Order: sequence, then structure tokens, then C-alpha cells
Amino acid sequence: MKKILKLLVLLLIIIIIYFRFTTYPKLDLISGFTSKSIASCHFIDNRSQESIEKGDNDIPLLDLATNKINEEGKFATSSVYGLKERKAIYREGIGATLINDNFDISKPYLVPKRIKLANNLPFPYGDKEPKDTVFSTVDYAKLKKAIANAFDVAGEKNKRTRSVLVLYKDKLIGEKYETGFTKDSKLLGWSMTKSITGTMFGVLQRQKKFDIYKPAPVAEWQNDERKIITTNDLLHMNSGLEWVENYNTICDATIMLFESEDMAKVQLEKPALYKPDTHWNYSSGTSNLLSAILRKQFKTHQEYLDFWYSALIDKIGMNSTVIETDMVGNYVGSSYAWATTRDWSKFGLLYLHKGNWNGEQILDESWVKYVSTPTNTSKGDYGAQFWLNAGGKYKDAPRDMFYCSGFQGQKVFIIPSLDLVIVRMGLTDDLEFDFNLFLKEVTASVRK
Repeated sequence: MKKILKLLVLLLIIIIIYFRFTTYPKLDLISGFTSKSIASCHFIDNRSQESIEKGDNDIPLLDLATNKINEEGKFATSSVYGLKERKAIYREGIGATLINDNFDISKPYLVPKRIKLANNLPFPYGDKEPKDTVFSTVDYAKLKKAIANAFDVAGEKNKRTRSVLVLYKDKLIGEKYETGFTKDSKLLGWSMTKSITGTMFGVLQRQKKFDIYKPAPVAEWQNDERKIITTNDLLHMNSGLEWVENYNTICDATIMLFESEDMAKVQLEKPALYKPDTHWNYSSGTSNLLSAILRKQFKTHQEYLDFWYSALIDKIGMNSTVIETDMVGNYVGSSYAWATTRDWSKFGLLYLHKGNWNGEQILDESWVKYVSTPTNTSKGDYGAQFWLNAGGKYKDAPRDMFYCSGFQGQKVFIIPSLDLVIVRMGLTDDLEFDFNLFLKEVTASVRK
């Protein structure tokens, strides 16, 4: 009996040690992700806790979390076996923010002042229902089948598409939603937010208020080799700065999103490993640093908050959009923009028309060419805060296609040669969802 007890004690010690060095360090990530996800999905899109846990949080290890929603206080908490409890608070206008124990929730905060576009125009240039338009160049039966193929059939949970929308020649020619989602559902774009962040520099450049080719205005870099890094290098993810982005483990990106008070600082404080423009490296930290750089272009925090909406988002009628902030009030430019599928398509349409929105030039045409031109060392896959198909990642899609791309397969595809914008929102990325086949089938329904 004593031997058995000793073996059991030894086994328990081994389990505790294993847990301590493997799972325990991830508890901040698990409870941080789940509390933030539940607060955002529930308070921004009115989803139930059960639907969020079965959908958005249906990721390995996240099911270890126990979650609670406080309706009156407008916050969500999560913990794992009672350990590492995290809280995410919701504030109207700036969404949900994952906070630490030192965060003062009673402190007043600023929200963007918005003037939402209101007109009697049909979608996409307004919010009225689109008019029926029939094109002789569209095979509607083929298109309908292509869109249906993007969704799971009853009883399956493989493709996990939530919505698909297709614009052709400024007209809605295809739209479908999974059960539980509608045209009014606000969906998180994840890294599609990077494309919005980059676009704000395009607006400033058109206003002649910023030069992306000058050294980035980061005071902390002025006495070391990083002083030569330009904003252009940052936009291209080609700064040479150290960064690790691997969401399967604790890394720079997860520390930034789930532990940092000021998300921009994580990238700002990294050393240079390479000379600028010689080593492409995808970095969400870079996009948040860009957001912080944008903030410094304005005299007040209020002006910074307003600018994203007044100069772009509200101007093109993306009225549903909410971009969430970190604890210091910076927009999380890497990851946290929410919008309806229709509003995401408006952003794509702006780029399809080379920066022109229904007659108003919001971006220079040269800016659109800039973001859709491959950056050095990216093998044709990346431009400036946009992904590209120049390298043929999707072999059956046009090579002039460029697109916004986010975690779990959030996509806004812009295809100038076919006058198309295609949006797909869901819970599966390239490993589970065949985007090449999807694009092949949708584009095949449209004749030039």
C-alpha cells in the first residue's frame, strides 16, 4: 500500500510539474482570449454566451475556461479552474477592452464623435436595400452554386462559413448567411483591421500631412540603428525589427494582445535584427505601432479617435463599424475592427475604384497602386498592409487580386480585372477552407 501511495504522490507531482511548465503559462492567453471574445461578441453583436462558446471560442484549450457575463456592469470574466481570472469591459463607442488589475474602470474615457452617412441610396452607396440588377455577363445559377458550396450542409461543421457577399460593377449579385447571422450581424475582421490602419496613412498622405518615406517618428529610436526605419518599411512589414507571431504558444503577438496595457510598446521596444527593406516578417505589433504613430499626428486624443471615422469609415457609410481600443486608448490597429459583411464590402469597393467613393476621391490612385505592389522579399504575397495574389498563392484566381485577410478566414478580395469584390467571413482558414476553389468557382460565374 505504501508503494502505491508513493507512486500516486510521484504521479501527482509529475502532473503538477507538467501543468506548471506547459499549460499554466498559457492560462493568461486562454482566459484573456475568452473573456475578450465573449465581451465583444455579446455587447457588440448581441450574441448569447452559449453561441459564442460554441462558435467563436470553439478552439482547443479555450473550452477549459469558465465564463460569466455581467449585464449590468457590461463586462465578461473568464478563468481556468478558478485560476488566472481575466476581465474584459465594454464601453459604448470603443468596444471591449481586456484589462489588468490596475486598470481604473471609473476613469472617464473618450469615444469617437461620429457623423454616420445617411442617404436614400441603395447599397452599396447607402444602406437602403439594393435594387435588382441582372447582368448578361453573370451566370447566376453557377454563382448561386459557388456561394452555396462555401457553406456547410446540414449536420456538418467543416467549412464554417458565416457569410459570403459578391459585388460586381457596384451591384450586389450574391449574398448568403449561415443560420443565426444576417446582413446586420457585426463580425470581427481580425487582421483585416491592418488594412484599415494602413489606409489611414493613405488619407493623411492625400491631405499632404504625412510622408511615409521619411524615418518613422518614433522618439525612442533616434539614438540607435532603428532611426533609419521609415513608415514605408513599417507599412510593408519590412522594418527588420524582431517579432514572433505564433498563436499556438506564448509569443510577442499573444503577449501584446492578452497582457499588454499599451500594445504599441511591444514592437516599439524590439531591437533591429536586419536592415530595413531586406527581410519581410509579418507582425501585428507593427500595425499597432502604426496606430500609435497615427495618434501622435494629432494634438489631442479626441482628434485621433475621430479621424478614423470622419476621414474614412463614416465617409464611405461603414456605419456599423467599431474599432476597439487598448487600455491606453489606442485603436488596436492589428486586430479589432468589427463591421457587417456589407460594410466590409464597402471598404473593398473603395479600393476597387482606386480610392474614389461615389465621386469623392478619398485616397490617391497612387496609394491603391502602392498597397497592391509586392514588397521586397515577400515573394509577391504582400503589399502594404494588404495581401496580394501576385505570387499566385491562389493559383486559379486573377493575379491582380489583392485582399484583406484575418484570422479564421476573414477575407475581402478585390479583383480589378473582373470588377469584383468578394467577402467571406467565417471560422476556418486556408487549412480547412479551400479558398482557391471558392475563388475559382465565383470568378468562373462572371465573364469579362
